[in-house]
Amino acid sequence: MRRFVRSHATELALLAVIAVICVFLSFATDRFFTLGNAFDLLNTSSVNIIFAVGLLVVLIAGGIDISFAVAASVVQYLTATVLGWVGGGNWIVGLIIAGALGVALGCINAFLIHGFRIISIVATISTFNIFFGLLMFFTGGVSIYNLPDWLTTRVVLFEREMADGTWAEITLPVLIMAICVFATWALITRTTTGRQLYAFGDNPEGARRFGINIGAMQFIAFGWLGMMAGIAGLVQGHYAQEVVPNALYGRELDVLAAAVLGGARLGGGKGSVLGCILGVLLVSITQNGLNLMGVSPFAFKMIVGAIILAAITLSNTSIERLLPFLKSRRVPS
Repeated sequence: MRRFVRSHATELALLAVIAVICVFLSFATDRFFTLGNAFDLLNTSSVNIIFAVGLLVVLIAGGIDISFAVAASVVQYLTATVLGWVGGGNWIVGLIIAGALGVALGCINAFLIHGFRIISIVATISTFNIFFGLLMFFTGGVSIYNLPDWLTTRVVLFEREMADGTWAEITLPVLIMAICVFATWALITRTTTGRQLYAFGDNPEGARRFGINIGAMQFIAFGWLGMMAGIAGLVQGHYAQEVVPNALYGRELDVLAAAVLGGARLGGGKGSVLGCILGVLLVSITQNGLNLMGVSPFAFKMIVGAIILAAITLSNTSIERLLPFLKSRRVPS
């Protein structure tokens, strides 16, 4: 039991925090603790969870990427354009196109990082600006409203009528998110590649000496995030019923905060899919609760900033190192 608690300390702590926040919000507003709001949270969190599990793979490999949200916007726009050329397509065609375009953009980051020995955050800051600049330059910031029927048709997987006549629904994005979560979990926990990613992130030089192909690890990690970003971009287009060039701009900070809060270490070699999901849900629940309470959205931005700071601090400071400090701050009785 003690070993289980120690190995899942981050996930258990997040569950406890989420439970406390949910109890508080259920008393603060009568609209929070409802089935409809819970399903809405799940539907709206799907895109960020897909982003987060993709980013998790990069973080495990010791990298960091802040260009994925902009890359998703690029893929979203290109996919809508290509679908117009091929006559509309369907969900399978759309996901394949979006995933392939996302992998291509992710591999650009991997090429810059591995080929030119550029630090990942510097490389992705560059591609962040390049991708977004090119997108806005060629589109003029114009949105696409004429999308295929299959992309704009709301697909309900489960629904239930509430007492007030409204409907609580779980929609297609949740299913796509679940598939992405399972695929990422299988990659990092059930394959040799996943074990190599952890080893590479924890000790790059040791992994190289052990015979792990460093370049392959970079391309797999950033390619995987690119694929998840492409899929998330398509899902966002379905949810919004339109393609807006800057719709996902700025989403990367929320996702990064959630992933690191969920236990992914910025130094690499650590992270879990469950922790990642809980991190996203914690951020989403906080935002949802603040909205229902009528708190300014600018206050939420401050809270996200505080979460990022706390998460980064805790990711670089073990509990064992914190305990002596806490003991030293006790006031003698």
